Amino acid sequence: MKSYGQFCPVAKASELFCERWTPLIVRDLAWGATRFSELQRGVPLMSPTLLSKRLKQLEAEGVVKTRPQANGRGKTYHLTESGREFIPMIVALGTWGQRWSRRQLVAGEVDLGLLVWALERSVNADAFGKSQSLVRIEFTDQPRNQRLWWFINREGVCELCLEDPGFAVDLYLAATLPDMIYIVRGDLPLSRALASGRLEALGTARARKALRGWLNLSPLSKIKPQNRFESVGAPRHG
Repeated sequence: MKSYGQFCPVAKASELFCERWTPLIVRDLAWGATRFSELQRGVPLMSPTLLSKRLKQLEAEGVVKTRPQANGRGKTYHLTESGREFIPMIVALGTWGQRWSRRQLVAGEVDLGLLVWALERSVNADAFGKSQSLVRIEFTDQPRNQRLWWFINREGVCELCLEDPGFAVDLYLAATLPDMIYIVRGDLPLSRALASGRLEALGTARARKALRGWLNLSPLSKIKPQNRFESVGAPRHG
């Protein structure tokens, strides 16, 4: 870590927290990621070597601690007490970003892997009730081998499947990848996405009613932009 050469506590904290990638690693640890592979999925442009190095730095600084996995293979990562004190800073960054940095997505930000991982981690797996349920999402603008994704909800946990698990689907969803990101980010209200056909939801009335609860959108999605961002939720013309 590079030093600012100052004794100021703001400078000292910034040396650690403002290092590139560190806020995103802390974000994912705060949101429940514990395995190295999960952390990799949250920072897909970060090399595994650099991620490993950064985690060791954070552990040395007392921000992260490790525990052996129950099966004895590898270890898991967790925030310490000092690491958890970064969480309000993560929330503040997210709040500022939603309020002041909103804009139309550009090509490098339309990340399929990051979205499906975020959904797996954040949805409410109990939204359909206690029995097992299956949601299939089709990204209509993606290549054939990346169009379909299945989410199994059982015992309070959502599991992402790359192939059809072979049992009945309770809810079929279809949208372009950018539109699904806009929905998750809060730019495209769910009700407007459904009414305009930018999100198609097919299934029983009970399953469709549970959609909002299943998506379990972040409180950050409710923050209104204060910059000149033109809402993507406006109806399309032409």
